Parts: sequence; structure tokens; C-alpha cells
Amino acid sequence: MRGEGVRVLIVGGGVAGLATVAALREWGATIDLVERAEAPATSGTGIYLTGNATRTLDALGLWEPIADVAVEIRRQRSANQRGRRLFDIDVAALWHGVGPCVSLPRAELHRALLAGIGDFPIRWARQPVALDQEGDRVAVEFDDGTAASYDLVIGADGVNSTVRRLAFDGQVARPLGQYAYRWIAPRVDAEPVWSVLLGRGIQFLTIPVSDDLTYCYYNDGPVADRPGWRDELRATFAGPVATMLDALDADATTLHAGPNQEVVLDSWTRGPVLLVGDAAHATSPNMAQGGAMSLEDAVVLADSLANAGSIAEALGGYEARRRPRTDWVLSQTHRRDKASGLPPVLRDTVMRRLGEKMFRSNYGPLFAQP
Repeated sequence: MRGEGVRVLIVGGGVAGLATVAALREWGATIDLVERAEAPATSGTGIYLTGNATRTLDALGLWEPIADVAVEIRRQRSANQRGRRLFDIDVAALWHGVGPCVSLPRAELHRALLAGIGDFPIRWARQPVALDQEGDRVAVEFDDGTAASYDLVIGADGVNSTVRRLAFDGQVARPLGQYAYRWIAPRVDAEPVWSVLLGRGIQFLTIPVSDDLTYCYYNDGPVADRPGWRDELRATFAGPVATMLDALDADATTLHAGPNQEVVLDSWTRGPVLLVGDAAHATSPNMAQGGAMSLEDAVVLADSLANAGSIAEALGGYEARRRPRTDWVLSQTHRRDKASGLPPVLRDTVMRRLGEKMFRSNYGPLFAQP
């Protein structure tokens, strides 16, 4: 079907929402995009995009502006908390023929995506407050007092989705028992390596995101913002941890902290309302697939709408096509989180012997096109 005469609302101006705009702009529908933030992001931490993400950015015509500001990551290094190597992965070889793995500041990714959709209008500081299905359409009321009717409403508004709360019986994300700290520090390693130190149930990760900056990620236990967590981090891990914490002590404005959560739903649709990205299937970040799955969602949704006879048929086909892939990512994140909780001696032995094989197995199905 063509999109002429179809009116679409996309809620959320992050990766999922902007990618969906890019994917649907040639379909012919009238698209409105609302975002609850007051303006584009100008700060934040970092993001790592695996080969399936960059392949999809290329398919959307969004790769070039991102390639200009991203750091290509060619190797991943895993070590125990004392810095002893467990295994390395040549990710450039692993993702060869799919796409490069890159990292960059989140704000740079957002700017590049905005540049990619050009002068497409975004209604900032707006979100829906009511969604009511009326036949095959959805009546939407916004928090500025306006209202409109749509043939399709797409909730691309993240793990704490307003659309999911309004249209999916208030279903909320569930906690994973992990509290994460993220910040930006000066880059100390000239080689562009993704590097993780593994403790028991905790990890400290560093990824260069520019010529002079590193993204730091510390996955702690379930208690939010524990007093003394920085001292414990210094005492637990070797390597560059102290230097990275010194940068945080000097400038705490880059710190972003919060619980890791996942979203698991029986269905992503309620009539002509659809959830995409983290609003539909957020997972633990240990596979670095949140951005990739959001980008793939956009491409598959556009293809489903173009090739179906109706919106209802398109949404059913879209979910049937996407679920096996997102379910795989979910299952692998559970396996990885479980493995991180093994006693260190056992974990280190397993990782040294099987780490590379397990890593390739985790990502193998994602090499294929979505």
C-alpha cells in the first residue's frame, strides 16, 4: 500500500523515532513527530554501534554524517578485575561484510540523525496525554491542549514509554537488578579498543568516542547511587579506573546514572498503535543492541507498510518478522548477565577457553539482514 492519505504520529525524537521518520519519508504519508524534551540533546555519554546498526544506518541514508564523527572500533578486549586478559575479539573481522563497529557521543549521534532528516518539523516539548481508538483510527490528545486523529500511532519513546502506559494497560519496564553509572572522561588509550573489566556481577567498560574522549560505564548492583561506590570501584578494578574516576571527581556534570530495565510484551500492537525500539523490547545493554534494534525496526516497518494491503496487515507482518530477532537478543542478554554472576575463578576459566566462541555465537544470527 502507499501512504497517500494516511496520517501517522510518531511519539519520540530519539534514535527510534528519527530512524522511523527517515524510513517512512518516501512512503507518502503525512507524519507528525512529537518529542517530550524541550530541545535536541546537547549532552550525554556515549553509544557503541555494532555492524548491524551501521549497515542499517547506511540503508536509511544516515551513515555518512555519522561516519564523519564516529570512532571505528576494531577490537574488543575482555579482562578480569585485575586486568588479566580473558579473550580478545577482532570485531572488524567478525562483522566483515556487515558493517563497521563504531562509537561516538550520543549527542553527536542525535545531531547526525537530525541532519539526516533535514528540515522535517518536530514538535518539541509535546507528548500525548490520551489515546482513544475510534474504529480504525486513534484520537490523540496532547499536553498542550491540542488534539488530532491518526491512522497509525508509533510509540518510539523509549523504555519509559508514555504510549505504552496509555495504550498498553500501563505496562511498565521491569528492573534487572543493575544500577548503571555512565560518564565521559579524557581518552588515555591511543588504540581504539572497546575494553571491559569483569568483576562478579559487575563490569567496568571503556570505549573511546572521539580523539580525546572516552565513554565509561560501570554496572553496579541493584541499590541506587550507593554511598562510597566510587571508592569501591577504585578498590575493585585495575587499569585506567582511577584515572577515569579522577575525571569524574573533577567534573561530575557528565555523570548519568539509573537502573537497567527491560521491556517484555506479549504484543507490540493495540489496534493501530505500535511500539518500536526500547518502548517495545528494551534489554540489558550488554549486547549493545538497543540502537541497532531500533534502527532495524524502522527499516522493517517501512517495508511491511509498503508491501501490505492495510495497516493492520502491515503491523501483524512487522511483528512476526521482528520478534525472532529481538527475542534472540533478549535471550542472549539473559545468558550474559547470568554468566557475569559466576564465581570469578570459574568465570575466568570459561571465558579463556570459550569466550571467543560464545561471543561469535551471541551475534551470529544478527549478521543476516533483518
